[in-house]
Amino acid sequence: MLPIIFVLPLLQLIILSNAATFEVKNIKFAYVDHDKSTTSVKLVEKFQASTYFNVVADYPSGKLASTAMLKGDVDVILEIPRHFEQTIIKEKNVKIGVTINAIDGAAAGVENVYMTQIIKRFNKNISLETMRLSNNLIQPISIETIPLFWYNKTLNYKTFMVPGILVLLVSMITLFLSSMNIVREKEIGTLEQINVTPIRKSQFIIGKLFPFWIIGLGILTVGLLISKVIFNVPIVGSLLLLYGYTSIYLLVILGMGLFISNFTDTQQQAMFIAWFFIVIFILMSGLFTPIESMPQWAQMLTEFNPIKYFVEVMRMVMLKGSSFMDILPQLIKTVLYALIMNILAVWSYKKTN
Repeated sequence: MLPIIFVLPLLQLIILSNAATFEVKNIKFAYVDHDKSTTSVKLVEKFQASTYFNVVADYPSGKLASTAMLKGDVDVILEIPRHFEQTIIKEKNVKIGVTINAIDGAAAGVENVYMTQIIKRFNKNISLETMRLSNNLIQPISIETIPLFWYNKTLNYKTFMVPGILVLLVSMITLFLSSMNIVREKEIGTLEQINVTPIRKSQFIIGKLFPFWIIGLGILTVGLLISKVIFNVPIVGSLLLLYGYTSIYLLVILGMGLFISNFTDTQQQAMFIAWFFIVIFILMSGLFTPIESMPQWAQMLTEFNPIKYFVEVMRMVMLKGSSFMDILPQLIKTVLYALIMNILAVWSYKKTN
């Protein structure tokens, strides 16, 4: 109990204090420059110089940029129209398009403010430069942005949070139940009796974990109904795809719970250890704060976080309507995670007999 009381809270404090941040930075920025003029290049350079934006690509068309946003490669798209420079000189007023991934409504609002501030400063600089060249007073130049908030047009925070909270419930309940399952057999002394029966170990493990696998899918079903009926969260993508991924993800969590159960002697120990891991996994999953805003070392740690992938898939399928190919990277990593955790769980169970 001493390591649980003293060591684990210290580790949580050190890791989570760096990971749990509400600052929005490292925004993945892309642009489509139809004008290719000196003025448009200067505008893009303003975003490149910003500490908040990370310019990831220059797309030749808006369609390609939109596809990249659908895959999650881009957070913000700036589309500069043709004759941008000429329109500024002649009409002193021009409109440019800004497309923002607004699944996270709060982050999208902050990103829109950042972009507006940069463009306002660019307006001022261009106006001063034009006045200096013309050597007289002229009408101030005005560049107006027209933001389009994709996937969450109303910037409703519940649209962003409800899929994540559903991930939280499925993960916590199945992990706690599975981690305390075999421990209970140890406490009441029936594990030894089961081990001497003709039942195979694989049958025993499947029999222990299968009910919780069903429970996890049941929780997902109830959560989807509540999210649709009460919170009116859109379910754009395929439910079959969502259930298929969840079925594999539950194998990860159940294998982890069995692994914990094999190395603990009481249900209280299993609960403490499961809680320690679930807290770190949840707060470093991108559920509450963007992973891009974490330190680089923390971002690397999230690659070993199964809940991160479930959160991404849940939001991609429900809110974006992503297809099988879109979630394939997360699916491959989850399958590998499931194989590793269940192999370790079976191995550790054999070692305790």
